[in-house]
Amino acid sequence: MAGTYARSTQLLVIGGGPGGYVAAIRAGQLGLKVLLVEKDELGGECLNRGCIPSKALIHASHLYHAVRTEGAEIGVKAADLQIDLPSTIRWKDGVVAKERDGVAGLLKAAGVSVLKGEARFTGPRSADFAAPDGGHERIDFEQAIVATGSVPVVLKGFEPDGGTVITSTDILQLTVLPKSLLVLGGGVSGCELGEYLARLGVPVTIVELLPQLLPGLDADLSRELTGTLERLGVTVRVGTRAQTLTRDAGGVSLTVEGPKGPEVLKAEKLFVTVGKRPATRDLGLEEAGVMIDPKTGFPAVDDQMRSNVAHIFFVGDVARPPMLAHKAYREGTVAAEVAAGLPTRFQFQAMPGVVFTTPELASVGLTREEAERQGHPVREVRFPFAALGRAHASHATGGWGKILGDTTSGLLLGVHVAGGASGEFIAEAAHALEMGSTVRDLALTIHPHPTYSEVLQEAALLWLGEPMHVARRRVDAGGR
Repeated sequence: MAGTYARSTQLLVIGGGPGGYVAAIRAGQLGLKVLLVEKDELGGECLNRGCIPSKALIHASHLYHAVRTEGAEIGVKAADLQIDLPSTIRWKDGVVAKERDGVAGLLKAAGVSVLKGEARFTGPRSADFAAPDGGHERIDFEQAIVATGSVPVVLKGFEPDGGTVITSTDILQLTVLPKSLLVLGGGVSGCELGEYLARLGVPVTIVELLPQLLPGLDADLSRELTGTLERLGVTVRVGTRAQTLTRDAGGVSLTVEGPKGPEVLKAEKLFVTVGKRPATRDLGLEEAGVMIDPKTGFPAVDDQMRSNVAHIFFVGDVARPPMLAHKAYREGTVAAEVAAGLPTRFQFQAMPGVVFTTPELASVGLTREEAERQGHPVREVRFPFAALGRAHASHATGGWGKILGDTTSGLLLGVHVAGGASGEFIAEAAHALEMGSTVRDLALTIHPHPTYSEVLQEAALLWLGEPMHVARRRVDAGGR
């Protein structure tokens, strides 16, 4: 492309990640002329450098670790078990490429035009498109959806270099295991990828500033994961502040201050994962008239995903927390439908979340602390996976399912699960919360046997004082 050209569209979508490509597809289905601009690869961070590739590698590590540590007990033996990491990475890349091709096909089927490059607003209804070869186009649009995602927070003095200090993207491309790894940040990415490498035999230490891993998640879930990581050999340092970092030929030395005082931690590599910020820089938002909160970097959006400029929408990570792909899917759908003139709004009672560690952690609804702050009289109970037939048959008896309910109304308030495949059935609990179900509604719902999902029904029965597969006991208001 050479020179400057001009084109117009009804809807300009900037960013082809979960929020952007879903918005573009839905808008195309509704008959809008849609132009999608993506500077990198379709699918965004989630498909290319996050959700999908990380789960592929986690799956491979589970296969390897299970045969190595559990295989003999159940009669599965391997004489010379190895992890061929370059082959694993090639397989992972193939999975990603197939998914990315699928997204491209869906966009084409919806009639969406796709341009690779960068778009920057030059006014409230115009943008400059910069192609990789240096060419430019002026894009005039009637409405726009911004879905540019988020970027990692970079701490001064801890900047990634691709060698000794690495990012999640670097970990997903490693073809040689590091001799040791420090993880700065005990959030989802730190725990998932730290455990991935630990299962392959890498000594791992996780350093988290706050008092628990996975800050903001139910405290019992965090404790369950911490115990599993420590049994795997991972060193966990919570309530610990990173102070200085020294890099040398042998790796890194991280000075930290924790409950026991100062300490120097050494490793071959440091994985820094301390959060993300919305990717709103260099978008020309000021020229478009869009207002951004100077503290958070987020725009103010309403329940139709509109910014203060009514025809410019924001969806996904760039719009507001939580930064979840499934939230972005729904926000993208809402923005597209509103742009097409439908009376749609983004409203929900329950936003589920899953952490793909061992045990798998899934959560939706209120924690006990949140429920009590809202004035609910709360009872909570935990039903152990060790009482599920499926868990024994699958050699996965660790973990539990927890139910919180209002003791006056019987309303279901929250569900938190640590155990096998919990992410696969947490949507049932989300649906129950959306429908205003009582705990008894959940208990009366017939669950297939033998499945992990039975933990929901069994926990509900226990909450009601009518347990079937654990011995009956008194359950007081504290759920103890």
